[in-house]
Amino acid sequence: MTSLEQVRARIADACTKSGRAADAVRLIAVSKTFPVERIDELLAQGQQLFGENRVQEAIEKVEHFAGRADFHFIGHLQRNKAKQVIGRFALIHGVDDPRLIHELGRRSVAAKLEQPILLQVNSGDETTKSGVTEAQLPELLDRAIETEGVTPVGLMTIPPRAEQPEDNRRWFARLRELRDREASRCGIPLPELSMGMTDDYKVAVEEGATLVRVGRAIFGER
Repeated sequence: MTSLEQVRARIADACTKSGRAADAVRLIAVSKTFPVERIDELLAQGQQLFGENRVQEAIEKVEHFAGRADFHFIGHLQRNKAKQVIGRFALIHGVDDPRLIHELGRRSVAAKLEQPILLQVNSGDETTKSGVTEAQLPELLDRAIETEGVTPVGLMTIPPRAEQPEDNRRWFARLRELRDREASRCGIPLPELSMGMTDDYKVAVEEGATLVRVGRAIFGER
């Protein structure tokens, strides 16, 4: 069994354990820093969704695999790079700044596109991590809803570093609760929850993740 198959099997197990359909979760193979040859290997195994976090490297890969693979931008995005990413990524994770939302919207409208985005919540209120607090989320979501050219489709988080995967369950459950609350408040669907990485993706799936970002368990150490 390949490393990709092992990850898929663990996702399926977590779905079964939590009473979810196996296709309720999409696996993002985090290919940042790895060469295109490694992506080709995964494409041959049926993996089509990849994650990148450096704009220039990401764009090169998007163009190289045009029509063969889908990419999500999963890193922190600076406003001055908004023009470069518009229309190139199926989904932009980690949006946490109203000024970035404005710039993404402006660039999308100019390109006659609609860009799906995820809003990032800083689960542990850690000063070293991006994301808004729970209290700031409603205002940011309202801004995204009001902004032409972008469509908020859910939330994402990177929880505090934990000793055990189980320690992050509360953060994943809380993000799901926030999503449910905000979807109800705004009256819009927010179907996506991007949470869980190599060390804790099984717990994230059990708590409702629809997107898991897995790199090391698939590609090995960088």
